[in-house]
Amino acid sequence: MSKRIIRIGLFVFFFMVVVAPYVGLYYVAGWYKNKLKTVERASVVIVNKETMTLSVIDYRGVEKSRYQMACGQNYGNKKAIGDKRTPEGVFHVDGIRDASTWTHDFKDGNGEIQGAYGPWFIRLDTPGFNGIGIHGTHQPESIGNRATEGCIRLKNEDVSALKEIVYIGMPVIIIPSTHDAVAMLDKNECN
Repeated sequence: MSKRIIRIGLFVFFFMVVVAPYVGLYYVAGWYKNKLKTVERASVVIVNKETMTLSVIDYRGVEKSRYQMACGQNYGNKKAIGDKRTPEGVFHVDGIRDASTWTHDFKDGNGEIQGAYGPWFIRLDTPGFNGIGIHGTHQPESIGNRATEGCIRLKNEDVSALKEIVYIGMPVIIIPSTHDAVAMLDKNECN
């Protein structure tokens, strides 16, 4: 064999044994870093009707933010349209909408209220019920109370901060309070 073929063979051998694994590791490390970024964004929203709080928990179990909230006027899990209950269970963010121009009539004699939903409406996918979401309010004094028709209500500055964290598909877990559980048992709704 010629010396040139031997040199080429040694070069190929050297490249395959020494250089290629490091090049592969470099690309794997880049891929892993990109995947880690998506995991770091993996969070869940927990709505706790007992403590009247909404928390964002990251993939490590660390609470990233917590807000006081208002939820449905009536205790128990949502069963029917208009029952003024907040649904309980595991849902996900279905959309994020600018609600700054939306109005709503609360049927309290005041007519259509401009800004009733605050600046943002974070729509939840709640099978069987449309229009359930997390939004702001024109009544910040209602936060911490049972005051809504079924949605989760935050202060406007809090829903604006939450809007920067949430993403389409993000899980939202709504857990009942003791009173919600008792209301369910009293009405024999656990079947």
